[in-house]
Amino acid sequence: MKKTILFIGLFLISITIHSQKLNAAKKAIIASVENHQAELIKISDSIWGLAETAFEEDISSKVLADYAEQNGFTVERGVAGMPTAFVATYGSGKPVISVLGEFDALPGISQKAIPTKEPLNEGAAGHGCGHNLFGAGSLGAAIAVKELIANGKLKGTVKFMGTPSEEKFFGKIWMVRDGLWDGVDVNISWHPSAEIKADVQSSLALVDFKVEFFGQAAHASGDPWNGRSASDALELYTAGINYYREHVKPTVRMHYHIQDGGQVVNVVPDYSRLWVRVRDTKRSGMLPVYERVQKMAEGAAILANVDYKISLISGIYEVLVNRTGGEIMQKNLELLGPISYTEEEEAFGKKIQEVTGKDQVGMDSYIKPLEATKEHPGGGSTDVGDVSWNVANINLGVTTAPKDTPWHSWAVVASGGMSIGHKGMLYASKAMGMTMVDLFQNPKMVEKVKAEYQKRKGNEVYKAIAPEGPPPIGQN
Repeated sequence: MKKTILFIGLFLISITIHSQKLNAAKKAIIASVENHQAELIKISDSIWGLAETAFEEDISSKVLADYAEQNGFTVERGVAGMPTAFVATYGSGKPVISVLGEFDALPGISQKAIPTKEPLNEGAAGHGCGHNLFGAGSLGAAIAVKELIANGKLKGTVKFMGTPSEEKFFGKIWMVRDGLWDGVDVNISWHPSAEIKADVQSSLALVDFKVEFFGQAAHASGDPWNGRSASDALELYTAGINYYREHVKPTVRMHYHIQDGGQVVNVVPDYSRLWVRVRDTKRSGMLPVYERVQKMAEGAAILANVDYKISLISGIYEVLVNRTGGEIMQKNLELLGPISYTEEEEAFGKKIQEVTGKDQVGMDSYIKPLEATKEHPGGGSTDVGDVSWNVANINLGVTTAPKDTPWHSWAVVASGGMSIGHKGMLYASKAMGMTMVDLFQNPKMVEKVKAEYQKRKGNEVYKAIAPEGPPPIGQN
């Protein structure tokens, strides 16, 4: 009993200490997020149910842009040649702080908000990366800061960047190329995760391209000697990639998806196509591998006596880390403390872990210490990298799914459509809003974040990895 009383006493003291360290502006951020809580959850759930994919996020984009407009932002829609991209702006002068919002889903992983695999709509898309939470949570932070500017408590400009197609074509590339971060001092971003931490790890640079082979059709049994098989070329090409895996550095990733290997068994196929990605922890390491696998396509075409075509889709940079910004975010996470969960939410998380073959440990909501930045991190890729090479960027990860949940899966969709996801989203709103308060109130802090950005960027001249012309709208 004494131990229980002691624990409760320490818990209450901890809350009091946290409260004492929150200045008036940060308390206002928390109050604003809680005031908008019901609407933010409604927006997130709406986007979750819509599950619109790359460049087709028409209603999802509108829901976010409309709510920004209702809350006093000036909204410019259809920016950078993308109908679903937008910028919502409030305030004037410096500093200019932007916050990213994503809202695209992944094909084929529709799921109900239950802890066992069951599609909401068979074969449909689902938010297996939590972007329904991402956009709504970021907008909540932007609105909270906007209200402080409107009340004269902060001075400067806040921008909410509605960024489509992160999962496929990487829409931020075209937004960067259009200069939409020109004049922005610092950018803030978060991502749904299975843990809470200020993210000071980079990502993988990536190049995304399509390879097509063109041969001559013939009867596969009657006169195959008259055929030149595009499918043979495809198989020779993928064999080349797979043999090459032994001779690349451990940081490299190469993967492909065969989109067309021929239609019927009794025809020598005259056409084949595959979608290829090459990644590395550094763009400088990725580019030589990309050049090599392009040469392999030519070799496969020669061997099969067919023609070939390589089409660049797009490519992205690795994230440029900013530890100064990470330290600011870390302090605000520690002020907020961990997320608490109900017994029902813990049971939901453990059931997902049971079904996906993980240890049934439930939710991980504790604040991770600021990590050492790794030279060669693992993980995935994101077009936030391109933003980070054009403006100082601060990243955050927040728990929205159980520990060890397979990402890009039905399990993330399920968690993002119920209270576990909602709690993480609202927590991210508060953490980002509080961090923006620090930047608005401390010009020297902004300069330190920008100074690290300039030092890390060095003499690198950013060059978008994308074909000339408009974004590939309608190519899903």
